[in-house]
Amino acid sequence: MKSSIGKIICKFLILTIGCVIYSVGVAMFLDPYNLAPGGVTGLSIIISSWTSLKTGTIIYLINIPIMIFGLVKFGWRFMVSTLYVTTLSSLLMNGITSYIIPRTGLLTTDLLISGVTGGALLGIGLAFILQQGATTGGIDVIVKAIRQKVPQLKTGKMFMIFDTAVVLLSMVAFKDVQLGLYAVAAIVVTNSVLDMFLYKNDGANLLYIVTDKAEEVAGRVMKEVDIGVTYLNGEGAYTGEKKKVVMIVAKPNVYAKIRAIVREEDEKAFLIVSGASDVFGYGYKDHYMEEL
Repeated sequence: MKSSIGKIICKFLILTIGCVIYSVGVAMFLDPYNLAPGGVTGLSIIISSWTSLKTGTIIYLINIPIMIFGLVKFGWRFMVSTLYVTTLSSLLMNGITSYIIPRTGLLTTDLLISGVTGGALLGIGLAFILQQGATTGGIDVIVKAIRQKVPQLKTGKMFMIFDTAVVLLSMVAFKDVQLGLYAVAAIVVTNSVLDMFLYKNDGANLLYIVTDKAEEVAGRVMKEVDIGVTYLNGEGAYTGEKKKVVMIVAKPNVYAKIRAIVREEDEKAFLIVSGASDVFGYGYKDHYMEEL
């Protein structure tokens, strides 16, 4: 019981941190310069420039029908977290705009710095939130629904599609192509940072080693690098000679060590290295974990 309560507290603490980072990125760096970073946030910035409503308020209003869809699609457990994130981030944005900026002023007046910094903060904040199984509402809920149907699509790539449409709209709304280009810079940074945080531990190097000293190579790799090794049975098509092929899945940070071992044991070894974008099993991703 205590463990479950601790996990819930930890989850909402991380969600709160993500909300703060996300809200600072929008309210301090993007909203003041009409840089629409795509999605519901970008759309809200555009609408806010036409009305007296604050961006945070508009975000919340747009999210109401999306929340209803999310409730039907994902159930109340998922939507409790998303409702918390959406409500808190909207309040934080309005608070920063109304109380903090009038006292501290804006941190920069450079549009490029604002776009890049705001985009990076959005990416980091979103990563914190998505990793806890929640979203900021809006396009996030739609993206999550799409990924349930097509899990091979990367989150960042789908955000890019939706975001591009909003940027084009902002160019028309503000009649300023330059603002749109700075917003594009923000989006590129957001998605790059998001993918880096979400998928940085997913990939690995897949190595095939054809050598006459398979046992020596495998033994040193298991002892010195402390990772598993698999033997595959190989046969030369021309010579008919049978050989053991060493197959290894390794994190990028230990690849150099493995290559050194192969070189030291058999400089004539045939080494094939390729990338594995997703690896499931011990030491990597769980087979039943939810895809982000």
